Amino acid sequence: MTSDNRETRLAATYEALRRREYDLISEMLEVLPRIDHLGEERIAQVRDARFHADHPFLMVFVGPFSSGKSSLINALMGEPALLRVGPTPTTDRIQILRYGDEPQRMDSGGEVDTVFYPSPLLKKVSFVDTPGLESVFQKHEETTRRFLHRSDVVLLVMLATQVMTSRNVEYMQQLREYGKKVILVINQADLVSTEDAATVRTYVLEQSQDKLGFQPEVWLLSARKGLAARSSGQVNEEQWRESGLHQIEEYIDRQLDDAERMRQKLQTPLQILQNVNRAALDVVKSNQAVLDQYQGIADNVQAQLTSFKREQDKIVRETLDLAGAKFDETGKRSREALRDIFQLSHAVGSVWRGFWQLIGIGRLFRRRSAKAHTFTRLAFEKHKVFEPIRELPAVTDRLAPRLEGKDMQDVDDLVGYSQREVNALPPNIRGKVIGAIQPPAQYDRSALQAVRADLERIEGEALEVETDRVDGSLRNVLFMAAVWEVLMIVVLIILVAGGVLDFNQGSAIVVFLIMVGLIALGLLAMPIAGRVLQAGHYNRLMTLRARYLDALTTAADKQVEYGMQLRRDVVAPLTRLVEAQTQLQTEQLNRLQRAQNEINAVEAEIARLGKRGLFGLRG
Repeated sequence: MTSDNRETRLAATYEALRRREYDLISEMLEVLPRIDHLGEERIAQVRDARFHADHPFLMVFVGPFSSGKSSLINALMGEPALLRVGPTPTTDRIQILRYGDEPQRMDSGGEVDTVFYPSPLLKKVSFVDTPGLESVFQKHEETTRRFLHRSDVVLLVMLATQVMTSRNVEYMQQLREYGKKVILVINQADLVSTEDAATVRTYVLEQSQDKLGFQPEVWLLSARKGLAARSSGQVNEEQWRESGLHQIEEYIDRQLDDAERMRQKLQTPLQILQNVNRAALDVVKSNQAVLDQYQGIADNVQAQLTSFKREQDKIVRETLDLAGAKFDETGKRSREALRDIFQLSHAVGSVWRGFWQLIGIGRLFRRRSAKAHTFTRLAFEKHKVFEPIRELPAVTDRLAPRLEGKDMQDVDDLVGYSQREVNALPPNIRGKVIGAIQPPAQYDRSALQAVRADLERIEGEALEVETDRVDGSLRNVLFMAAVWEVLMIVVLIILVAGGVLDFNQGSAIVVFLIMVGLIALGLLAMPIAGRVLQAGHYNRLMTLRARYLDALTTAADKQVEYGMQLRRDVVAPLTRLVEAQTQLQTEQLNRLQRAQNEINAVEAEIARLGKRGLFGLRG
């Protein structure tokens, strides 16, 4: 693989890993601010990691104001007005110069502005222009120092005529304490002769060794010559080398061609992520342990709601059983009444009533008598058939107040319980409760009130319609029995009166006995007809029973559900909090675990960056 291909592949892989880090950081910055008890400093560290990942290589220019920091950067870009330059402290903010397809300045509301410029050099490095480090501009100095920890290399710029002042020596000492690579840049080297420039360089090295105990790398540069070398639009190589700015380019190429340096650059934000993610996982797991006890609250509330529902269902079931028993009792009594009417001992009297009905006297009697005094009604009154049906309203009307009383008692108990549990929560969790825990302002009884009209109609059918139907069926049976008996007696009379039957002959006796048997058969059929009538009445009564209980059940279920919803609404602020926190904690844990997996994957890729594998260089 050629050197160019190697560099191209290395750079492409580096950029891909840098983008993965940036995306990972963005994901974590969405999660971390929502984690309770995670210190703000952790989030600030990740923001710094994003800054690292967002810049391919960071070269920071620091030094006194008017030392030429902005001029040097402008000269590297070949644009004298790209960054503001002046004899007074014109740069009062951090300015980052980075690659962009079009020149553009983005002024942020914070301390850092970004300038985009289409220079090939900026694809490898981002330059940072800082305010002066003079103590008289204390704000500038603090701004610059807070930014230094983000740098990959620091260029301390001083004028050739003011090298190694006591202040510059102090700056060098402070920069060393940051643990950063520091290069001394002596600007305006064109203002001194070649001999004096060499003397200045030697003096800087000697003073550094004497006062700081080390000799830094020293570059003598000229921003003015650098700009002149690019003034025609093309780079004048001889002037460019005379300006000394080629040293910055060569340093960048040398550093960025070093795979180890790339790995270190990528590992810086990744290490920050690793530490913060580990701390965040510990906090989330700790929060989950605390949340487990809150989950017990939700379980307890659900257990109470289940118990309340069971008790309400029991009340409804008891009412339904009582109502059903009233219909059953009515059916039992109506069977006894009809059995009494149709028993064999009463058959003659029953047929006699049918006879009077046959000749019209019974009909006349019914028109003149009150409806309540029909034969069926009299029999039903005798056996008190109507009493259970008349008692139904007293049974069903007790259901609504029983349910309401239980609803309000349970609601009051839940209000007290929920308020105690909320008050026991830690303040940071308690502050997330949404909604008031209080009983309802009013109670809706409409479900059971509305069904009363339907129940009354069914009760009326059982009392009136069904009684009339039985009465009509009874009249028909008695009428048919009377017709049969009269017909048989008339035939017998005709046979006897007409001399057809000669009782001296045996056959006449047989015929007579047959006719008597047919007359008796009509009487014997009465109990059978009564059982048929009983069965029909009972089946219809059970149909009414089923309709009644269905209507009552539907209304009761609505009322019970309304009451359960009241209970759920009362505890909703508490249960919502627990559910939301549980969901949030689970989501946070899952996202942090995914982030950890991605950190591990990126870390493995970084370890392989630039190393040779079985088939050649790995990206």
